[in-house]
Amino acid sequence: MAAWLSRSVMCRNGSWLLPWPISVARVCSRGMGSASAFQEKPRTVEDLPQVSVLEMIYRLVFQGYVNRMHELQIYEKQLYGPIYRDALKAVSVNTPKLLEEVLRNDEKFPCRGDMSLWKDYRDMRGFGYGPFTEEGEKWYNLRVVLNKRMLHPKDSAQYGDVISDVVTDFMKRICYLRQCSPTGDVVNNVANELYRFSLEGIASILFETRLGCLERKIPAGTQDFINAIDQMFSNSMAVVLMPKWSRSLLPYWGRYVAGWEGIFSFAKELIDKKMEVIQQRVDNNQDVEGEYLTYLLSKTQMSTKDVYGSIAELLLAGVDTTSNTVLWSLHLLSMYPQIQDILYKEVSTSVPTDQIPSAAEVTRMPYLKAVIKETLRMYPVVAVNARVIAARDVAIGGYQFPEKTSFTFCHYAISHDEEAFPEPFTFKPERWLRGGREKPNPFGSIPFGFGVRGCVGRRIAELEMYMILFRLIRQFEIKPDPTMGELKCISRTVLIAGQPLTLHFVDRGCENAA
Repeated sequence: MAAWLSRSVMCRNGSWLLPWPISVARVCSRGMGSASAFQEKPRTVEDLPQVSVLEMIYRLVFQGYVNRMHELQIYEKQLYGPIYRDALKAVSVNTPKLLEEVLRNDEKFPCRGDMSLWKDYRDMRGFGYGPFTEEGEKWYNLRVVLNKRMLHPKDSAQYGDVISDVVTDFMKRICYLRQCSPTGDVVNNVANELYRFSLEGIASILFETRLGCLERKIPAGTQDFINAIDQMFSNSMAVVLMPKWSRSLLPYWGRYVAGWEGIFSFAKELIDKKMEVIQQRVDNNQDVEGEYLTYLLSKTQMSTKDVYGSIAELLLAGVDTTSNTVLWSLHLLSMYPQIQDILYKEVSTSVPTDQIPSAAEVTRMPYLKAVIKETLRMYPVVAVNARVIAARDVAIGGYQFPEKTSFTFCHYAISHDEEAFPEPFTFKPERWLRGGREKPNPFGSIPFGFGVRGCVGRRIAELEMYMILFRLIRQFEIKPDPTMGELKCISRTVLIAGQPLTLHFVDRGCENAA
C-alpha cells in the first residue's frame, strides 16, 4: 500500500513527477489548473482542482508536512497550479496576480475568515475580541481607536527614543553574553534573546514602563510568557485539525488553552497595574496624560474587557513579528557576508560612530530597509492568511465565485513565485532598490497585510527592526557557527527556526555598547 501511494507518475506533458497518484488523472486533464485559471469564459468553483481529505491527511501525517505547511504550499502549487480548492473547501491562491485580484475586491469591513480558534478561549474567559479576532463594523470602530498613535509614520517616530533605549540595553546584553562564552564572541539561542528584546520593546510602548527583560536576571513571569506564546502556537494546528468532541480526550486543547492563559495573565497584570496608576491620578486631581495604554484607558470608550483583548493581541503580535524577522535577517547576513559588507558600509557611514541613529535617520537607509524587506519575503512571519468575500459574487482568475467564498492566501508560495522573484530562494536585497531596476509586484510580498486590515503595529515593528539591525551590524560582524547544520524553518502558525540558532558576534570596535 505504502509503495503504491509513494510511486511517481508523470503527466502527459512530461514536465514533472507527481508522488500522489490519486490526483494524477484530474491534474493532468486540467493542466494542473494553470490553463483553466485564466479562461476567457468564467468557470465555477466546481471546475477547480481540489485536494481531498485523504490527500491532506496523507501529506500531513505520512509525508511529514504538519510542521512544514509553508513547504506544502509550494508542493501543492506544483500539483494543482495557481488556484485550487483545499481539503477544507477554501480557495487557495498562490500567485501575486491572483492575490491582488482578491484583495482588490475587499469590502469596507474585510473579513479575515474563521477565527473561532482564537475566539473560543476569549469566550470561555469573558475577554473581548481584539484587532485580529473582531469582525465587521465593530472591528472597524476598534481599528479607528487603535490606529491612533501607532500606525502613521509620524506617530511611530515618537517612540524612537524609547526603542533606542531598549536597543542600547540589548547591545549591553549581547556584550555580556559574548563575554560569558568560551571564545568571547558566541551567543547561543539567539531567538530567545530577541524574544526578550521584542517583549521589552513592545511593552515599553504599550505599558509605558520597562519590564527589565534584558537584565541579567529577568523578572518573574517573563520567560513564562515567552514559553506561553510558543505553547499556544505549537498546539494550534492540532486543535484546528481535531474535531471539537476530541478536546477532552486529547492533550492538545488543554495545552493550547494553557498557552492563552499564560499570555492573558501576563498582559492582564500589566494592564491592571496601569489602571491603578491612572485611578490614583484621578483621585488626586492630577492630569491623566501618557502614551498608548493610558490613551486607551482614559481617552476612549473601550471597555476593560476589550482593552484586555486588544492589548494581549498587540503584545503577542509585537513580540513574534520583530523577533523572528531580526533572527532570520541575522542568519541570512551571516550566510551572505558580501551582503553584510554592503549593509555595514551603509550603516557605518550614514551616522557618526559616536552617535545613536534617530528614527528619521534609520528610515532613510535604502539598503537597510531592503534587507528587512527581503528577509520578510523569504520568511514571511505569517505564511498563510485568508479573506471571505461575504456580500457579493466575485470573479477571480477566470472563475466565478459565489458570495461567502473563503480564500486562502499562500503567502510563502506567493513570495517564492519564480516569475515575480527570479531565484526565489536566494537572498537578494537589491530586488527592492531603485536605480533602473524593475521593482517586484507589490503583492508578491505583503508581510504586514493590505489595506485597512493591514497590521496596526507595522510602523513600530519596522522601526524596531531598523534600529536593532543598524546597531548590531555597526558594532559586530555576524558569523555563522560552523558546528550548526542547515537552519530550516518550521510552521508554528508563524515561521520559526527549527532549532536554536547560535551566532558569532565579532566586535568591529565601532561602538561602545558595554
